[in-house]
Amino acid sequence: MTLRPPLRIAGITELPPSGAGMRIGLFGGSFNPIHEGHRLVVEETLRRLGLDALWVMVTPGNPLKDHSELAPLAERVLAARALLDSPKVRVTGFEAAHGFSYSWQTVKFLTDALPDRHFVWIMGADNLVDFHRWERWRDIAATLPMAIYVRPGSSRRALVSPAASALARWRIDEDRARRLPLLAPPAWVYLHGRQSSLSSSAIRARRKARPAPLAEPSSNAHIMPV
Repeated sequence: MTLRPPLRIAGITELPPSGAGMRIGLFGGSFNPIHEGHRLVVEETLRRLGLDALWVMVTPGNPLKDHSELAPLAERVLAARALLDSPKVRVTGFEAAHGFSYSWQTVKFLTDALPDRHFVWIMGADNLVDFHRWERWRDIAATLPMAIYVRPGSSRRALVSPAASALARWRIDEDRARRLPLLAPPAWVYLHGRQSSLSSSAIRARRKARPAPLAEPSSNAHIMPV
């Protein structure tokens, strides 16, 4: 098991407050940078899953990605808080305080520390495509119900991916999505809805030619019809 050196930053790496019985979505990522497409996923999953809260977990860095262009953790957390200004959304970099490198470490920590919360793992369909490459991905699926949100160009590949095929028998219909937080894992739902054409990698490429704010300005031009 690989652990990063712990990194504690006041106001950045604390665990969000919560109460027993709460339905909490866990949406992790580098968010390098955060953009309106991420906010769309947050808004849609909050509503569709009937969540009490959604924690946006800004990671120290994705083990499967290059970190050479990764902005500092505090900058990414603060940018996400500025964009995702909602009473139900909490943005945190708490994984850095524990030296976590992998999602299964986060899942195990949270379910051990807060066993009376109803956590749901949230990720985009593009992540489902490569989910089978994640370390101990089966442990994640066996520990938490999961909500997969549609991403442009990823649906077909996501739904025929090795992980989707292995978990096919536990997929539930979208009209049962609000029940997902209370279902025993493995259980997952594939959510269709509004999509965004934005991507963090494209934004970074554009910034190389033209410096821009860490959080992209609000605009509806990127939203694709359902």
